Amino acid sequence: MSKEAVFTMKLEAELRAAFMAEAQASHRPASQIVRDMMRGFVQNQREARDYNEFLRDKVATARLSVQAGSGNTNEIVEARFAARRAELTRENEE
Repeated sequence: MSKEAVFTMKLEAELRAAFMAEAQASHRPASQIVRDMMRGFVQNQREARDYNEFLRDKVATARLSVQAGSGNTNEIVEARFAARRAELTRENEE
């Protein structure tokens, strides 16, 4: 990847000194560590945005299901899972 941009930032002298010392101790250039952190941040933000979109779609689908009358009430869901928990408990006791 071509490195054509320069990124300048202000930070506390103590933070810079500590960061540079840790970079040197890890035998890695400080710039590489910052690039890795930036890539990680970008990836985390994209994953969070993708998950939020997935969740919005899932909620919208569930709302449509409820409006169409094909959803389950909380009581039905709770009863089904109580039965499943009881079944698993019995299986584990055997």
